[in-house]
Amino acid sequence: MDLKVSTLKNGMRVVTDPMPHLETAAVGVWVNTGARHETPAENGISHVLEHMAFKGTEKRSALDIAESIEAVGGHLNAYTSRDQTAYYARVLKDDVSLATDILGDILQHSTFDEEELSREKEVIVQEIGQTNDTPDDVIFDHLQETAFPDQAVGRSILGTSEGVRGFERETIASYMKNRYLAPKMVLSSSGAVDHDEMVALAEEKFSSLEIAGETLLEQARYQGGEYREERDLEQVHLAISVPGLSYTDKDFYAVQILSGLLGGGMSSRLFQEVREKRGLCYSVFAFSSSFEDTGLFTVYAGTGQDQIAELSGVITEELIKSTADISESEILKARAQHKAGLLMGLESPAARCEVHARQMLIYGRTIPAAEITEEIDAVTAEQVKQVASRLFTNVTPTIAGLGPIKNLESFDKIAARFN
Repeated sequence: MDLKVSTLKNGMRVVTDPMPHLETAAVGVWVNTGARHETPAENGISHVLEHMAFKGTEKRSALDIAESIEAVGGHLNAYTSRDQTAYYARVLKDDVSLATDILGDILQHSTFDEEELSREKEVIVQEIGQTNDTPDDVIFDHLQETAFPDQAVGRSILGTSEGVRGFERETIASYMKNRYLAPKMVLSSSGAVDHDEMVALAEEKFSSLEIAGETLLEQARYQGGEYREERDLEQVHLAISVPGLSYTDKDFYAVQILSGLLGGGMSSRLFQEVREKRGLCYSVFAFSSSFEDTGLFTVYAGTGQDQIAELSGVITEELIKSTADISESEILKARAQHKAGLLMGLESPAARCEVHARQMLIYGRTIPAAEITEEIDAVTAEQVKQVASRLFTNVTPTIAGLGPIKNLESFDKIAARFN
């Protein structure tokens, strides 16, 4: 059986990826709205809405929602990112209809009860506090805000405690009505599912979605700079970024290979040079994050205050080296790692469900795994060196340091290596 896509009359897309040998299914709704679609006054509202969708509808209380899915052994969850919000369930094959009904209910008929909202605001404030107390989490919020200051793409997904406490019920309801639009939503399922049945369920369960509303996407404007915060911690948490690539950039796959060979595993350049040869840290990795119109290429490391001066220099030097020196053997290894990660992930119905939904929202189509592996296999050492030069030459970096940072090199010294 093959992956299929249908579009309902209201514009909602339905994607199914049957895995007939399974007894379970993953089903979810991905919405093309997230933190970067918020105005400054709305910062954090996408995440608040994600929480409140589970807190009661016209026919189900918050407890009813939890008990309905758990009574059949299922699991219901959600997340908010900068570009999307997702609501998904994992159930036995006989309970796909129930899961779809619950998803349709919470995304169209949530009541946003005042008492529930008051309680959940405090839960989210606690989540903000927990994140702020977790340096290897909050460092990336500071990095993002420094890279893209005074912009939606740079603001925290969680928002601020003050902002969260200030949201009114009517504001949240209006945000859902204007942003959760059928043409911007995908119902995706994988596992023990049938396409025609899912289309029929979607037509029945999502008939109340709005078709037209507001669209807000502020064009990203990378600036760069530094964020430093002295904290009484055992380690310095350091993140260094440069402008990255969008999802649709011609070098998208090349930058994935580059991030893998630089900091994607124990045999990567950064791990070998920084940890194995010099013993400067326990954790170091590199990754590329992409959005519709921009991206970031980031290296993170945690180290002691006596090692931080040497560490920042070694990291930036390794990045610059990649512009001129990349071997075919490194490319082969990075390709294999990337393909293995892709294909291993696709053995999970939940992962397949998410991948197809995100592809539909980003590219307007699903991309076969074979097509992706072909793109990966086509990446050459020369192409990776060129994309490294594109990323690491004549750019202003973004640096975030948190902890005992007095020995961290100056921004100007680090930035000079990129110019």
